[in-house]
Amino acid sequence: MARALTAAGMAASTALALVLAGCGGKSADGAKAAAALDAAEQASETAMKGGGNGDNWAGIGYSYDEQRYSPLTDINDRNVGKLDVAWFADLDDARGQEATPVVVDGTMYVSHAWSKVDAWNAATGKKLWSFDPQVPGERAVSACCDVVNRGVAVWGNKVFVGTLDGRLIALNRTTGKPLWSTQTFDATKPYTITGAPRVVKDMVLIGNGGAEFGVRGYVTAYDADTGKQRWRFYTAPNPRKQKDDAASDEIFATKANATWSDRGEWTVSGGGGTVWDAIVYDKDLDQIYLGVGNGNPWNHKMRSEGKGDNWFLSSIVALDATTGKYKWHYQETPGETWDYTATQPIILAQQPVGGKPTRVLYHAPKNGFFFTIDRTTGKLIDAKPYVDGINWATGYDMASGRPIENPAARYENTGKPFVAIPGALGAHNWHPMSFSQKTGLVYIPAQQVPQGYLQDMDALDQRKVLGFNVGTSLKGTMLPDDKAAFKAAVAATTGRLVAFDPRAGKVAWSVDYPAAWNGGTMATAGNLVFQGTSTGRFRAYAADTGKQLLDLDMQSGIVDAPSTFRVGGVQYVAFQTGKGGAFPLVAGIAGGVTRKVPNLPRLIVLKIGGTAKLPPAPTSVTLPWQPPAQFGTTAQVTSGKAHFGRYCQVCHGDSAIGNGFTPDLRASGALANADAWKSVIIDGALKDRGMVSFSRVLTPADVEALRAYVIDRSRWTKANLPEASAPVGR
Repeated sequence: MARALTAAGMAASTALALVLAGCGGKSADGAKAAAALDAAEQASETAMKGGGNGDNWAGIGYSYDEQRYSPLTDINDRNVGKLDVAWFADLDDARGQEATPVVVDGTMYVSHAWSKVDAWNAATGKKLWSFDPQVPGERAVSACCDVVNRGVAVWGNKVFVGTLDGRLIALNRTTGKPLWSTQTFDATKPYTITGAPRVVKDMVLIGNGGAEFGVRGYVTAYDADTGKQRWRFYTAPNPRKQKDDAASDEIFATKANATWSDRGEWTVSGGGGTVWDAIVYDKDLDQIYLGVGNGNPWNHKMRSEGKGDNWFLSSIVALDATTGKYKWHYQETPGETWDYTATQPIILAQQPVGGKPTRVLYHAPKNGFFFTIDRTTGKLIDAKPYVDGINWATGYDMASGRPIENPAARYENTGKPFVAIPGALGAHNWHPMSFSQKTGLVYIPAQQVPQGYLQDMDALDQRKVLGFNVGTSLKGTMLPDDKAAFKAAVAATTGRLVAFDPRAGKVAWSVDYPAAWNGGTMATAGNLVFQGTSTGRFRAYAADTGKQLLDLDMQSGIVDAPSTFRVGGVQYVAFQTGKGGAFPLVAGIAGGVTRKVPNLPRLIVLKIGGTAKLPPAPTSVTLPWQPPAQFGTTAQVTSGKAHFGRYCQVCHGDSAIGNGFTPDLRASGALANADAWKSVIIDGALKDRGMVSFSRVLTPADVEALRAYVIDRSRWTKANLPEASAPVGR
């Protein structure tokens, strides 16, 4: 029986309807015939369909195929060692910088943290304009994984950006002035936008994030000229399993609703399934592919009473580009319960299957398997591991297309803890991968970050209005007071560049890194693959063999993927520095060597023989640090640990060990003063920086218990763990 709609639910639905009405609504049939493209828009469409000669990097993935492969060869495996800095620019915010620079006709367009956008002369570094959408600082509390933005879309004379607080904004490409703005979600709910828009057939496509907190995912197409809605496709069901007047209505009514229970937490939370990154257009088949995220809560038993596959979580979904109607889907992790998203980048290619050229898509999601899928039918062609140690499944049954699961992995059924490989951060997260048309290899920024999952929960773990609502005890997986456990966490957390051969279904070569969360990759016809690292190196490898050909010290962690372009006959390579995102926020000691890497937000452009010099690299700064005396009881420290794990560690690190770009609370000046501590946590004194009041979930006694716990961590790590004992300055 469908869950009754509560008065609160009716109010929320009404509010959302008003928001959408303010956005201009949609045409009666959910789609509108596109107006004729002007000359500038035609040029954008041509560049995105064909990629061009490499002078431009027209979209964040280069072209609609999102292979991140450039045909340029001016920089190649014979001269790349001469690459150096042509120009650089310091950026405003020392947070994660995840956007790939887009370059069109000699102008670079790039977004930064807090959804800011700049335009630059791509050859000289002269800034042409800046746009700051003035995102309220308190929106950061709805961002699971930092206040990042993964890029812009250029279409005709417009630049499009999605903002953390849910606006889709069209900017004048020449001046940076706003042309229109549309609110894409109900801002009273914990949604965000961090992904890049895509423009297809004069429509701007955008999704959203927020599934860790509890929202319902969807993707919307807006008219590129007016910002009015064309169509919307939901990726999780209506909580009453009723129609939404959306493009997704038919498939939910006929098939997808039946894959969800009639009760369960999803009817309260929205079920998750957000599309926060991968949205790809197939120019050959005129369809769109969505990479759909995790469920809310993660825990399948809580979410859907352990029933059903829960379409379209952890799936690749194909839609008709014009109408948004469902065509097919492939679910990589049915009934997912580990935060195994399918939001990772999608690459379109062609390869022989059964002796025939076949249009395929390549995907390396969090769950550790590399998928080759027939783009026409959605049929699974192959699924092979691209990392070692996977323990949630032994492989895939090719007849059914389903994983062969390890029963012990379903902690929600066994009631026993399970340490999963990969963990929730994935064997591959959002960081872009690339495909070389020259070698036929896919270059994946892979990693090893195990994670424990616990079904054993108490009242503190239940759904709250602030903090993650994932249905597994995050506080229960915090590291114990054991030096060996801390050191083991560092040793178990590594990164790897994987060159995967989709035709052979195996790794061709790989390069190991000492830490996780390394940057995205780019391949070129010069037999090169480029990647930045979390330790601040920018490297180039021979695409065919993996031989290292370039190693530049860029002084700060790199998480984005580079782009390359040509102006005036000179080829350049561009990227941003600035560490951030989910892993540095939560990792604590597992951040390893990256903890001492400075966080210097910059835009950097290289060329052969570049002569610009970065300022001298700053030395690692240790904050003045004298832990205050402990005032709390053992009971207070224990209570504080539970609250820290529930609400604080996702931004301030496991065991209160910071990673250098959000405040390390062990060195906080407020720690010694109860009133100062309360002013931040209860009164919201720093809400403009994203630290909102937690008075809705914490009592004054809870706040004092938190202070006792952080003092305990400060004193214990200083005495017992030298490698973690000095909080790193920013």
